[in-house]
Amino acid sequence: MYSQITLDERYTLGLLRQLGLCPAEIARLLGRHRSTITREVRRNRHPDGGYRPLPAHGRASARRSRARRHPRLTAAHFRLVRRYLTQDWSPEQIAGWLRRGGRLQISHETIYRYIWADKRAGGMLYTHLRGASKQRRKRYGRYDSRGRLAGKRPITDRPPAVAARTEGGHWEGDTVLGAGDRACVLSLVERCTGYLVLGQLPARTAQAVTRRAIQLIRRERHPVRTVTADNGTEFHDYATLEQATGTTVYFATPHHAWERGTNENTNGLLRQYLPKGASMAHLTQRACDALARRLNTRPRKRLGFRTPEECYAILT
Repeated sequence: MYSQITLDERYTLGLLRQLGLCPAEIARLLGRHRSTITREVRRNRHPDGGYRPLPAHGRASARRSRARRHPRLTAAHFRLVRRYLTQDWSPEQIAGWLRRGGRLQISHETIYRYIWADKRAGGMLYTHLRGASKQRRKRYGRYDSRGRLAGKRPITDRPPAVAARTEGGHWEGDTVLGAGDRACVLSLVERCTGYLVLGQLPARTAQAVTRRAIQLIRRERHPVRTVTADNGTEFHDYATLEQATGTTVYFATPHHAWERGTNENTNGLLRQYLPKGASMAHLTQRACDALARRLNTRPRKRLGFRTPEECYAILT
């Protein structure tokens, strides 16, 4: 059975190192495995690179003391994890959120193991993962049938602060389609915080998008300085939007989805609730607001496991 290295062994180890013995020779004399000696020196050596027995013993004891402070995971801990899983938080978001609040130290790997064990037992926790029902398909090139509009303001004209995310108030916009080309959703995402607003659209037309975008922008507490839009024809009435709200609209380069990465990523999150091929005719604006709030109160890794709602509230 393995036993911890004692203080006497550490004094012997230190003396043998001073005599120039290698780890393998020291391990043989102490009756230890060679890796035990190399690990001991690596973990407990002095900041100056040397090995001092008494400080090394103190560091090892302190580390064991800290490790014993963490309680074993109990059923109550996993009930807490289940609560956030059923709100469709990812294991990484749950672990980061609980750690940030000082409520529980748990890794996302542990949460995944819990989910798969639940699935083997017939549970349904795995259905709350974003990729639970995702079906991959091959993508083939096709002709871009989207309309073109002369005079659009290109993304290359945007102020540098937009790309650098050094100030708030810069948004990205797109439409999320359902079955058919009529009822869909307008998504607008603030670049710095990932804060999302959604608008219900009865049809994917320029007039419907402009009307809903004006309503969404006017109710925001912070100024909407710019909107970077997709190249679809539904944004071709951008001049009306600019005149009504004072915002400036820029257009991403065709086929450069990464130029609107915040929006693309957020639309991916939306697909957990609005899957491709499903009808959106039943959606109301109230339902869109509730869905946006669900995502805005979910912690994000890039925000230090704060929520978009928290960060947007203090946006400057």
